[in-house]
Amino acid sequence: MFAARRPTAVLTSLSRASTATSTRSLSTALLRSDVGFSSRTKTLASSTSFQKTFGLRFISETFVRKDGGHTEPPDDGIHPDQPTRMDLAAPPAPGADFNVLMVGAGNIMFGSDEGPWNHSFRFEHKLGPRLKVVGLIDPNLQRSQTVLDGKRASFVESAYRDTKTFKTIEDFQAQMSKDTEPHAIIVGSPPAYRGGTTKTTDLELQLLKLFPNSHYFIEKPVACGPVEEAKEVTAALVKAGNVVSVGYMLRYLRCVQKMKQIIAENNLTVMGTIARYACAYEAIAKPAWWNKAIDMGPVIEQGTHFCDLSRYFGGDVDIGSVVAHSVEWDEAPGQLSKIPIDESKIPEDQRIPRMTTATWKYTNGAVGTFVHAVALQGTAYSCELEVYCDGFQMRLVDPYNAPTLYLRRPGDDMEERHAFTDDDPFFSEVSNFIDCIEGGPDPHILSSFEDATKTYEFTWAIRLASEASKAARQSQA
Repeated sequence: MFAARRPTAVLTSLSRASTATSTRSLSTALLRSDVGFSSRTKTLASSTSFQKTFGLRFISETFVRKDGGHTEPPDDGIHPDQPTRMDLAAPPAPGADFNVLMVGAGNIMFGSDEGPWNHSFRFEHKLGPRLKVVGLIDPNLQRSQTVLDGKRASFVESAYRDTKTFKTIEDFQAQMSKDTEPHAIIVGSPPAYRGGTTKTTDLELQLLKLFPNSHYFIEKPVACGPVEEAKEVTAALVKAGNVVSVGYMLRYLRCVQKMKQIIAENNLTVMGTIARYACAYEAIAKPAWWNKAIDMGPVIEQGTHFCDLSRYFGGDVDIGSVVAHSVEWDEAPGQLSKIPIDESKIPEDQRIPRMTTATWKYTNGAVGTFVHAVALQGTAYSCELEVYCDGFQMRLVDPYNAPTLYLRRPGDDMEERHAFTDDDPFFSEVSNFIDCIEGGPDPHILSSFEDATKTYEFTWAIRLASEASKAARQSQA
């Protein structure tokens, strides 16, 4: 989950129109390339035991696009002219129950006033009365019970009527029956408990062991421990062949997919990316966010979304080329007047930088720049991504509140404006995840665990480069 922000207008405008000011029409054709399920998954789907347990509808022979992974072409994506807002989606089709196990009873799973995240809400609207939440895992059983009481008092009562609470996934698995085996597991627990190979950090490995037939929807970042351990987890997930989607929801924005479409239609090569992420720090009252020892710092925990978008357009990063600098808490430009927590309780060497700048080369020769700023007050964030190709400039502005694409193309110095108001990338990523499991129409996984691990490695490279720069300055002083 990205850190606290209040995008109150978030992606839920009642307007259905996609507005564009242009003297040209854009073709809606997309270049596509199909990638099928792994042989292991097809074998699993055809096995008698699996059919008896789940039925063939849960693993489909339909080709599934896994865009964003290391084997997929970068031009493939979701059609940008298709509305993705929940109230514009077709009603859920009737069918057999779809069992879901939820790991984590916090804000990312059940929502908060801080932002639009709420996975349970999207699964409810995607699956309708088919949704059956067979278990809710959280060490805080009281919190679990509180959210369940709220759900059972609402119109989705049938989904949570028989939900049981557990402290651990092992407790749930010990009492699991054939009827309660989960088809999908939503992982919304903090990254400190996942993405690793050691006890208490190896959640994904335990899920593979205890629930080998399930599929996994996992929040970002994929970990907060050593990058090499995250790569080991990646290898295990790839070998297993389960459907896995990581919650980099900005990839699913229609503006982002429009940018992909323009690149594909015009046979463009990205020359460079420029990303800027300025947060409103006054509203971030979570002490862990200000402590690098817990949340790993703002680039890894928060800026990861724009580092990921940069990679989505630029491709793989030459990690050795990353250079970064930072403004630290004890430097004159880093003095902040409205920090909402008592920073004196945080060890000095674990206090977060106030601004970080990074540059790098992509492996294909393009260049990238990223700036993260802990500088704004109030509640609104300021975030933009620029992508440059020969003759083209694409600017993605305000992706969390009012996603807008400004496009300049050859032959015209004026910018086109594309604003998609009927968009919900959170619903789109959930919808595509379910469709991948059940063989729905043209499903896409835009962020695989393997690709998300590359983003995780990239954000760590930025942090380490900035800390190395800081150490070099201190040694010279």
